Amino acid sequence: MEGENTFKQWKKQCLNKLDLSKKGSIDADISNIVSYLNNHEHYFTTSSCSGRIILIDGVSECVDVQKQNCSWLFVTHEKFKKEDMLAALEKSLGDAVLKFEPCVLHVQCRQLEDAQLLHSVAINSGFRNSGVTVGKKGKVITAVRSTHCLEVPLSQKGQVLVSEEYIDFLVGVANNKMAENLRRIERFYGCLKSSLEPEEVKSRLKDEQKEKKSVYRRRRKRVQDKDVLESGVRNQSESDQDEDLECDLTLFS
Repeated sequence: MEGENTFKQWKKQCLNKLDLSKKGSIDADISNIVSYLNNHEHYFTTSSCSGRIILIDGVSECVDVQKQNCSWLFVTHEKFKKEDMLAALEKSLGDAVLKFEPCVLHVQCRQLEDAQLLHSVAINSGFRNSGVTVGKKGKVITAVRSTHCLEVPLSQKGQVLVSEEYIDFLVGVANNKMAENLRRIERFYGCLKSSLEPEEVKSRLKDEQKEKKSVYRRRRKRVQDKDVLESGVRNQSESDQDEDLECDLTLFS
């Protein structure tokens, strides 16, 4: 009971905090997943990103390529065009790097069993780099991550090192990765709902499916019975016509 109350307290504190990300809001492509998890009593999200394509301008001759040492020349959570990249590259003063970062979710779970279930859903949905960690205070976190990243240097000290044709090629590669990323998100959401639906809901859905099949069988049987009846009527009519013909022939002879 104490552990459950602690989890509820953590969840309340986390969900009441301000969103300190650059965007300041949840990405549209994963908002339904985040809402679904946060409304479930066993889970809540601590951070999330639906996936993004970014052009980062790092400091030349700097080994540390962390975010605080970089400026973001371009960022999108959707597909983009070559012209967007070329315009952003014109602003580069350092070492520009094009990156695609797939969807990532960090979800705190009530118990280890809940984390294992979520991890299984993630792996089966294509998020092969997912994992589970347990903190010193007992916090159980499932990280939902994928492996299809992209990172390509494009300039050095503000000088573009690649051709426009190659940039066009990279735009296509990044857009394809984004499309696959969105397919995995959709697959994850479907598997998640299927795994976390209450047993009574699953039972009701099975009953509805059985009822639909039963209705279909009854309709099919009625059609078959009707066909048999109509066939019998036709056969009887043909038989009566044959008897009348024989009778007429006898009288004529």
